[in-house]
Amino acid sequence: MDTVDLARLQFALTAGAHFLFVALTLGLATLVAVIQTRATISRNPVHLGMTRFWGQLYVINYAMGIITGLVMEFQLGMAWSGLTEFAGNAFGSALALETMVAFFIESTFLGLWIFGWDKLNRWAHLATIWIVTLTAYASAFWILVANGFLQNPVGYRFDGNSLHITDFGAMVANPAAMVALGHVLGGAMMVGGFFMAGVSGYHLLKRTADLDFFRKSLRVGVGVALPATMVTATFGGLGFATLQPGKLAAWTGDAERAAEVQAEMTALHGPGYYLPPEEWVRSSALAMLILFAIMFLLSGLNFLLMLVRPVVHRFRAWHVLLVAAIPLPFLAMIAGWIFREVGRQPWAVHGLLTTRDAMSPISEGMMRFSLAAFAAVFAVLVVINYWLLARAARRGPDGVALGVRPAEKPEPVPAF
Repeated sequence: MDTVDLARLQFALTAGAHFLFVALTLGLATLVAVIQTRATISRNPVHLGMTRFWGQLYVINYAMGIITGLVMEFQLGMAWSGLTEFAGNAFGSALALETMVAFFIESTFLGLWIFGWDKLNRWAHLATIWIVTLTAYASAFWILVANGFLQNPVGYRFDGNSLHITDFGAMVANPAAMVALGHVLGGAMMVGGFFMAGVSGYHLLKRTADLDFFRKSLRVGVGVALPATMVTATFGGLGFATLQPGKLAAWTGDAERAAEVQAEMTALHGPGYYLPPEEWVRSSALAMLILFAIMFLLSGLNFLLMLVRPVVHRFRAWHVLLVAAIPLPFLAMIAGWIFREVGRQPWAVHGLLTTRDAMSPISEGMMRFSLAAFAAVFAVLVVINYWLLARAARRGPDGVALGVRPAEKPEPVPAF
């Protein structure tokens, strides 16, 4: 690998890992908000317990997602200074809005939600989680506006050195961003649904005492996963209309169209190779489609099975299947992300700035050291997040600390 390939691999590892945290965060935030709405209206203690249990898993994943996001931003500035110098004035506005309007508000109200149990009015407390959820959506929106500009730059002018936005509305309404937003939000709900169903299946398999708790949680997860899978697939199909010509040619295997794209790009930008790696584009798209087909069939089966209460409580093979299916939407999201990002190569900003020109002037040795360091950090963070989530999920409602009143906390055992 040369230096550019090493830098691309580093960004793929860091951004891909962060993307998985984001997907689960978006999905769980929505589900927790819906469950808390039910609990607030009905005052049902089971739904209140569900809010606290799933909310604690959400908070764990959110915290680790923030850490991975900060590390990712650091390596982006370190390895890709050419991109920020050339296009930072354009897509940077969307990133700034994501930080100021979305992230700051989201984190502030999340703090109010975490520490506001039994301190805020129940309706005010419910409002905080909905603000957290809506600002999480806003954060995803601005991130995808920035990414959509890199995929399909619109509404800009070039002053000879860098890009500047001339039509902010065109950048916001970019089809490459709007279709991707629906696809990602649907995928996040799919991740959240499969996760909730899988954890519930684990506890039903273990015959824990909280059968009603996890039966209700299972119904929520399964009930969300099926429509979320269909919505994700629909927006994914619409997304093919926004693909770059080179990516579409690579996906369909159209050699004639690929040759035309190469000739057009050569005429515009001079000698070079302007087609994405066909094997990566096709294999990632194929993996994504196969996983979606499997999840659609599983979601339909799960939906039918959950309607029969004896099956929900006693069908152990189904419980095992629910647990085993937890990784499927994560794998599909990564495959889709690879298809989207690798497919625009060799461009960092499609048709305007190549990936090679977007790189910082870093030596190969320094890049190898940086790749090893970031890979190690992210591996540790992923393992820690998995361990924390798995431990909290296995403990069940009795191990929840979120929203517990001081009187509910177990008395410490005196040491002798």
